[in-house]
Amino acid sequence: MQRHLFVSLRAVGLVLGLAAHPCASALAGEPAPLLAPAQMPRVGTVDVRFQSYNIEMVEVTGGRFWRPYGAPPQRSATRSDLFAERAPIDLTNARLRRLAAALGPAYLRISGTAANATAPANANTASATPPQGFNGVLTRLQWHGAIDFARAVDARIATSFAISPGTRDAKGAWMPKQARRLLALTRAAGGRIAAAEFMNEPDLPEIGGAPAGYAPSAYGRDFKTFRAFMRRKAPRMLILGPGAIGQTAAVPALLSASGADLDVVSYHHYGALSRRCAGHHTPDDALSETWLAGADQALAFAQTLRDRFAPGKPIWLTETGEAACGGNPWAATFLDTFRYLDQLGRLAKAGVRVVMHNTLAASDYALLDEVTFTPRPSYWGALLWRRLMGPIVLDAGLPIQAGLHVYAHCRRDAVGVTLLVINTDRDAPHALTLAAASERYTLDAAGLRDSAVQLNGHSLALGAGDELPQLAGQPTAAGPVTFAPATITFLTVPTTNGACG
Repeated sequence: MQRHLFVSLRAVGLVLGLAAHPCASALAGEPAPLLAPAQMPRVGTVDVRFQSYNIEMVEVTGGRFWRPYGAPPQRSATRSDLFAERAPIDLTNARLRRLAAALGPAYLRISGTAANATAPANANTASATPPQGFNGVLTRLQWHGAIDFARAVDARIATSFAISPGTRDAKGAWMPKQARRLLALTRAAGGRIAAAEFMNEPDLPEIGGAPAGYAPSAYGRDFKTFRAFMRRKAPRMLILGPGAIGQTAAVPALLSASGADLDVVSYHHYGALSRRCAGHHTPDDALSETWLAGADQALAFAQTLRDRFAPGKPIWLTETGEAACGGNPWAATFLDTFRYLDQLGRLAKAGVRVVMHNTLAASDYALLDEVTFTPRPSYWGALLWRRLMGPIVLDAGLPIQAGLHVYAHCRRDAVGVTLLVINTDRDAPHALTLAAASERYTLDAAGLRDSAVQLNGHSLALGAGDELPQLAGQPTAAGPVTFAPATITFLTVPTTNGACG
């Protein structure tokens, strides 16, 4: 009740343009830290396509993927209902294209576990039975449709290649026949694969379609064949790897076998298993410092191995989301927008060049509803990041502390600095003092597990013809600024910062 009362009072103030509270320090319980955006130093630069996303290969081909919560049938004793059979995603859908284009430029990663055992075909339709040694088929029309979609939404394609028994010779060694076919299909459509991992999550070969007993030594042998082939046939393509998801002894072995030949060190990260897979993460954990700091721990593991086996190479996070196995029920609500934006902020500051969210529009962790393509709360957070946070990363001068996370970038496409201020405290407001006037964009919801979100007190929704709403800021004077409990705020400060030049 205390939080909702404060939020209601704050919303009234926002409507009236009174975003700065004269008693901010008192509300926060301590002197409000002073931020001077004009003096914030530059600490790094991210890729202009830093904020990217996945459309899984199984979405493109059709097949079994994580069933959304609440979709029939109900949970069975055998858990056979964890997955739902689905038709290929409609990449010609006008709403999907409009919303994806608003997040461009981006990388579109078409990969996932199914990609390890999917055969690219010259045919326009797939036969009922995949070729021996494969579990699925990517048709020419499907791949050409994916390339056309990427072109329409200003995305560059990242992917991985089939490595299942159907790609191998009599001795079990990987052969590039299927990779050659995928490259040919790409060229025929006038497209290009910008970046690729050899395979998806090689530290989980037993569930990833690899031959039985597939070890890091076999991966190293096959990776060398893959790299030599790609350097001849696709020399402009960035080679990423290993794209591992765990923090086990297998991962150092994989990087030992491939690190020197990589262009980019890639890793995957989920902070937990979802309830589908018997995970124990709860909504009460979702704003905790321990949960949010999991992104730092996963990166530290990747950085240590990068420094050892591929020194100086950039790092990309090529698959991440609320929780593995499709996300938890609250992944589609405002509650997960905190993790989504906090992860972008802390990883950009820590030196990660690209982050690819899983997924754009499938299962509960998607940015868009998979049936209607209606934006979820994290999509609106993604859109604000895309419009306001540029690729030059600044040091806000305020370390992450319980309840208050502050990140700073040079503003995108405008002079100035953008601050991202996340109040993870469910009960108490927090405050900062700004040395300059700003415009404020505050995301809030009536309840943390709501699927609707407000910007400065106004509901966000698509308009007629699926037009995106105007994302207008509220003028905020220099001085103390208060951030209500469990809210996310972008502040754009039209100040000159030499680091942004």
